[in-house]
Amino acid sequence: MMGIIWKNLMRRKTRTLLTVAGIAIGVAAIVSLSALADGFQMGSMALLRGSKADLVISQPDAFDLSMSSIDESLAAEFASMPEVKQVSGMIQGYSEAEGQPFFFVFGYPEGSFVLERYSIKGGAGLAAQGGKSVRGRPLILGAAAAEVLGKAVGDAVRVGGKVFRVVGIYETGDAMEDSGAVMLLKDAQELLGKPRQVSLFYIQLKHPELRERLIQRVQRRFPDLSIGGVQDLAEQSSLADMLRGYVWAISGLAVVIGGVGMMNAQLMSVFERTREIGVLRAIGWGKAKILGLVLGEALMVCFVGGVVGSLGGVLLIYLLSTTTTFFGVNLSILRLTQFATAFGVVMVLGITGGLYPAWRAAQLPPIEALRYEGGGSGARVRRLPFGGMALQSLWQRSTRTALTLSAIGLAVGGIMAMEAVLRGAFQDLDAMILSANAEIMLRQANISDTGFSAIDEETLGRIAALPEVQAVSGLIFTAVTMPEAGGFFVVQGYAPNEFFIQRIRVVEGQPLTTNHQILVGRTMMETLGKKVGDTLELSRVRFRIVGVYESKVSWEELGGVITLRDAQSLAGRPRKVSMAAVKLRDPRTAEAMVKKINHQFPEVHATLSTEFSRQMPDRLSAEVMLNAISFLAIFVGGIGVLNTMLMSVFERTREIGVLRALGWRRRQILGMILKEALILGLLGGWIGVVFAFVLGLGLTKVPLLGGLLHTVWEWDIFGRALGIAIGLGVLGGAYPGYRATRLRPVEALRYE
Repeated sequence: MMGIIWKNLMRRKTRTLLTVAGIAIGVAAIVSLSALADGFQMGSMALLRGSKADLVISQPDAFDLSMSSIDESLAAEFASMPEVKQVSGMIQGYSEAEGQPFFFVFGYPEGSFVLERYSIKGGAGLAAQGGKSVRGRPLILGAAAAEVLGKAVGDAVRVGGKVFRVVGIYETGDAMEDSGAVMLLKDAQELLGKPRQVSLFYIQLKHPELRERLIQRVQRRFPDLSIGGVQDLAEQSSLADMLRGYVWAISGLAVVIGGVGMMNAQLMSVFERTREIGVLRAIGWGKAKILGLVLGEALMVCFVGGVVGSLGGVLLIYLLSTTTTFFGVNLSILRLTQFATAFGVVMVLGITGGLYPAWRAAQLPPIEALRYEGGGSGARVRRLPFGGMALQSLWQRSTRTALTLSAIGLAVGGIMAMEAVLRGAFQDLDAMILSANAEIMLRQANISDTGFSAIDEETLGRIAALPEVQAVSGLIFTAVTMPEAGGFFVVQGYAPNEFFIQRIRVVEGQPLTTNHQILVGRTMMETLGKKVGDTLELSRVRFRIVGVYESKVSWEELGGVITLRDAQSLAGRPRKVSMAAVKLRDPRTAEAMVKKINHQFPEVHATLSTEFSRQMPDRLSAEVMLNAISFLAIFVGGIGVLNTMLMSVFERTREIGVLRALGWRRRQILGMILKEALILGLLGGWIGVVFAFVLGLGLTKVPLLGGLLHTVWEWDIFGRALGIAIGLGVLGGAYPGYRATRLRPVEALRYE
């Protein structure tokens, strides 16, 4: 049986290769993207385990380790405890470094015992005399980062707009750490906008038996902190789960499109081999054997696609490792489980996608199959009462056409829905910004994500002192993990006496007046079952609910508003804000003031309020991601159209020969095939529009998540969909059309 399966696939090499390519792209997406997510999680675990610490103290319920913040001065108190041998603070975060938007930064105090884990391969360590005597800010650079950035010992490297000197190159064996840099704690705190803060404390015990006693002591003296083993802390991060969800959303789209293409190819194979199947049935093959033959072909195609896709995923990771430090991408992050998951998905896909064609083949009556003359499904020719030759040809092969349209619709619809959700998120941000009635918005300059923005309040004071400025008001964003709220709780911090907080519309209770008070969004209030006067705990800090607010911005109601000082303490950014609004005495001077602020204060980036979201690095990153997904969908969907049109040319060889004999020129034949492909693309595009609306509506109905998302449909989204649909048609019809023009009339008329 295996030999027959292989021969059948090799008889149709082009179709097999196209189907394998479609599946391989989906597998490559699963392997590479899941490797990135796993690499991030494994890197976080290796970072903690490699410290040789017995216990770790961190901020409870932090969304990610980079968002955990503890007062650095507590190190002395922990060191004085009788159970403790050594204490070391550590700060972790992300910054921008010479074209790398997400660059890992780790900061340790001088003499930290954790620095011993960094094996110096060149130069000196931070604790060595060579590292201390260097002019400027010293850092040691991971080997992977040094290779990507093209840096060596003694070179200068710009991180987050600040210049550092590379005093050493290190290796740890952990891809994430080796793709970043280690610097002194005070330099990292300044860079990340967290003065006198650490992400965690590593604790070494005098004896392992003292573990429980120290845990009880810390919990008693510091109830607002979390203490436990490295495994406990690694499992608290919600960022890894969010990354994994993103991975499956993108990979799933590619896999499903490839699977539809595989089902299409197998169904065409059954139609094409109807007479052959009839012969097999006539010589005694039973239905089960026919079913096994066709299903075996589908599984073989999926298996080969899995192998090719796995190799493609490895190649993609390798190429990324030579050009970026993103999430510590490196071949070492590849694990057997990623390949096993990908193979599991495609084999299930092979069974589900091959089952219907196999069943259809098994149901063919032997006599009717032997009489089959070719052309579509073997059924009676059906004609539409309207439309030309191209539309009639697609209609006569309705099953194949329907499957191809499904693949195109999934590709176009998925992209449209993602873009509409992104537009909705940035429209919400625009609504939030514009509701402050300020002319100018500020964020930190030279950052890769607005979530990392940290502007010093001293800088805001200097801007407020400019004669053209009426007032400046800051805002800080952060988030904490809250399982009872469905995952996380969005926190905004405003100064109660500044104008920015006036945009918050309190509908029940009273506004904020002092610290340790909180306003809760209506949606979150209903989710938690709270009422005004109750207490709410965020990272083990208690707040009294003094009011409820409503907002036109969907995600704002999934969190709460606290005072700026409380938010700064919660985020570990004292005297810092994420962004700020600037009101001018004369709004007509706004454009000139933007230039003036950017010139006089290079540490901030000023924009007009109406342009703030358009210039956010987050938006630029989202657009790059969407373009990459669009390319992936066009390529995978284009293979599906190419497969369909190529089978149409094979099936209609005799028909094309007749047309050539009647005087049709090659240009007319090419036009006919391209027209069919374009009709497929455009019809699939319209199906994609419907699917996008349904998907967008479905997302907004998901409990809690629906409150976070809303879709915005603009004309250029439909323009992108139309462009993708046309691209699919051109890509899928070009080669089959060319092949049709190369058919010689006499040979085509003889085709069986």
